[in-house]
Amino acid sequence: MKKIVLSAAFAVIGTFAMAQQSPQMHKKDPAQMEQKRAEKMQELKTELNLTDAQVAQIKSLHEKRMAERKENAPKIQAERKAKMEQMKAKKEQWNAEMKQILSPEQFQKWQTKQKERMQNMHHKQMKKMPAKADS
Repeated sequence: MKKIVLSAAFAVIGTFAMAQQSPQMHKKDPAQMEQKRAEKMQELKTELNLTDAQVAQIKSLHEKRMAERKENAPKIQAERKAKMEQMKAKKEQWNAEMKQILSPEQFQKWQTKQKERMQNMHHKQMKKMPAKADS
C-alpha cells in the first residue's frame, strides 16, 4: 500500500513539475494553476482511494518539492547560461578554424549549408513533438 501511495505521489509531483517547466504554464493565472493542481489531486484521491491524511501528506510533499525547485531555479538558470556560453564559444572557435582552412567562397557556402541543416533539424524536432492537448 505504501509503495502505491509513494508511486502515486511521485507521479503527481512529476506531473506538477513538468507543468511548471512548460512556458505556457508560466503565463497562466496562479489561481488557474492552483485549480488544476486541486483537480489533479482530487483525481488521484479518487483513483487510489486516498484518505484525507494521505492527501495532506502528498500536498505537503508537493509543496516541499516546489519550494526546493523555486530555491534552486537561479542556480539552474546560471548553469544553463554558462553551458550555452561555453557552447557558443566552441562554435565560434570551430568557425574561426574553418575560416582559416576554407576559401572565402567555400566558407560562405559551408555557413549556408550549416544554417540549412539547423533549420531542417529544428523542423524535424518540431514534427516529433507530440501535440499538446488543451484541457
